[in-house]
Amino acid sequence: MFDEKDMILEARHVTRRFPASGGRELTACQDINLKFYRGKTLGLIGESGCGKSTFMRFLVRLDVPTEGEILFKGKDLTKLRGEELRQTRQHIQMVFQDPGGSFNPKMKIRDIICEPLMNFGRITASEKDAVARKFLDAVELPGEFAGRFPHNMSGGQRQRIAIARALALEPELIVMDEATCALDVSVQKTIIELVVRLQKEKNIAIGFIAHDLGLIQAFAHQIAVMYLGSIVEVLPGEDVEKACHPYTRALLRAVFDTKMDFTKKIESIDSEIPSPLDVPPGCPFQTRCEHCMERCRQVRPGLTELKPGHEVACHMFGREE
Repeated sequence: MFDEKDMILEARHVTRRFPASGGRELTACQDINLKFYRGKTLGLIGESGCGKSTFMRFLVRLDVPTEGEILFKGKDLTKLRGEELRQTRQHIQMVFQDPGGSFNPKMKIRDIICEPLMNFGRITASEKDAVARKFLDAVELPGEFAGRFPHNMSGGQRQRIAIARALALEPELIVMDEATCALDVSVQKTIIELVVRLQKEKNIAIGFIAHDLGLIQAFAHQIAVMYLGSIVEVLPGEDVEKACHPYTRALLRAVFDTKMDFTKKIESIDSEIPSPLDVPPGCPFQTRCEHCMERCRQVRPGLTELKPGHEVACHMFGREE
């Protein structure tokens, strides 16, 4: 689907287990295989607790997987230590869900934006004001905001500051963890438009976590759907309506659209999501799937390629053994 020479990061068989009470284990991520390409956005979507944020934290080394490897330009991020890890961090940056929580409230905006540059010795203290104004302009904010504090700004403005800080080191990959979910719909639109513009200008790879399939399909080049720690479907962003997995189809039915047929009853998924500590054997979606077969209860389906760029983990589309 994408040119392999543009791939900058690849996750291979990434699994993360956490110890739980009673000698049990919670598997937050199960055998994840994903690729990130220069100038492309990979949207990772799923319910709360499915493992989206856990996986993305691996990319910026806020955590390490129990198994698997994450290759950035041929180097396994999970094995890097010391100065080599520190130098690599400048190439992969993150925009958090709550920008206010990721800022030091005692620091002015110029210091927040320029702190990464100062840490790597790219600028001097006398250059901070000019550099901060340049990045404020890049995210469409007035230069005089450089002298403000975070609490003097709105949620949308703080999120733009977070994006400016992420851009400061000119990274090759930016991870955005539900960066618009706390914003008004009108502000979400402007932030997404800003991200799309900056990506085109700087040819950055983006990993975008979201709950809203309607939002992510509007700008993501590829979408990976996650359920109980597993990737159940990967497909092009423009082909979301052609999704096959029952879980992805259920997410599509939940998307609100002003053009939808309001005479039809909104469908919901029957039953609750199982506990991550008690995932059933076989397909993780079996307890909520109307198409569940005996094979689904016994064998965990792997991703099967339906066509280039579209894979699904479902026995209705799997190859016969």
